[in-house]
Amino acid sequence: MAAFFGFHMPNFSFPGVPNDRLFDRVLENARAAEVAGFDLVTVMDHFYQIGGIGPETEPMLEAYTTLAGIAAQTSRIKVGTLVTGVTYRNPALVAKEVTTLDVISKGRAILGIGAAWNEAEHIGYGFAYPPIGQRMDRLDEALTITKLMFTQERPSFEGKYYRIERALNSPRPVQSGGPKILVGGGGEKRTLRLLARHGDIGHWFGGPVDELKRKKQVFEQHCEAVGRDPSSVLLTIGMGLVLVETEKDAKPVLDRIPAERRAMVMAVTVPQAADMLGRYLDAGFGGFTLSNQTLPTPQAIAIAGELIRTLRGSSVPA
Repeated sequence: MAAFFGFHMPNFSFPGVPNDRLFDRVLENARAAEVAGFDLVTVMDHFYQIGGIGPETEPMLEAYTTLAGIAAQTSRIKVGTLVTGVTYRNPALVAKEVTTLDVISKGRAILGIGAAWNEAEHIGYGFAYPPIGQRMDRLDEALTITKLMFTQERPSFEGKYYRIERALNSPRPVQSGGPKILVGGGGEKRTLRLLARHGDIGHWFGGPVDELKRKKQVFEQHCEAVGRDPSSVLLTIGMGLVLVETEKDAKPVLDRIPAERRAMVMAVTVPQAADMLGRYLDAGFGGFTLSNQTLPTPQAIAIAGELIRTLRGSSVPA
C-alpha cells in the first residue's frame, strides 16, 4: 500500500492577513496540499489556540464550518478533524455533522475523535471537564453511537453518558459503511484498545522507531483480544519536518522557528526525509501527517509533494 499523507492545519495565524481573508489563506494551503498529492487535510477541533503552537488568543476557526468550506472548494482530498474532543458535542450531533460533511464532499469525510484535554477552553466555554477515566468512557460510547448512525437506519443505544432512540440520520453518508473513523492518541491501556475496537485509522505523535514499534505491538495485542486484524487499521504518525532544498538551507530555516518549538522539528532535504520515513514504513506504519507549522506556504507544500512522489515511486493523483 502506498504511503498515506495528511496535511494538518493547526495554525490560523497569518501575519498581515485580515479576518475577512483568513479563510482564503486556509483554502490556499488546502488546495496546494491536494495538488501536491496529500490524501487528507485536517484541522484541530479547538476553540483557543493551544500551547506549543501559539498563545491562546491567536485565531482559531471552528472545525466543521471550516472543513465544509474546504470540502466545497476541493475535489479529491479527504477532510476531517485531528481530532474532535468528545466533550464538546453530543456524539449524535457529531455523527450528523460528519455525515453532512460526507455529503458536501461527495464521500471524502473522515471522523477524527479523541478524549479531549484542553481544560482552559472547557472552562471558558462552560463545558464539563470530567476526569480522564470518564472522558475515555464517553469516548467509547461516542464511537459506538457514531458507528451505529453511519451504518444503521434507525439505531438505538443506551449508555451511561449518552443515548439515542431510533435516531434518524438522513441523508445517509455517501461512503459505504460511513466515513472512516480516526482515533487520536497513543494511550496504551484505553486509547489503543478503543482504536482496536472501533477505529480505521490511528494517529500518534512521532518518536524513535523502536519506541513506536513497541507501542504498535501493544496495539496488536488489543486487536487480538477483540478479534480484529491489525492490518485493517492504518497507523499514522505526526512528523515535525521542515523540508529544505539543500542542507545549507537548514540552519537559516530553523533560526526562523520560535525557540520553544525548535526542539520539536527537524530541517531535512527530501532525500533525507524519504530515508527517515522509509524506516517507519518498513516497521509497519502506513502514513504520516505534516503540518502548516513547518509547511506554511504553497511553495513549501509543493516540496512536500516531491517527498510524497519519492516515497510512492510514482506521480501523485490528479
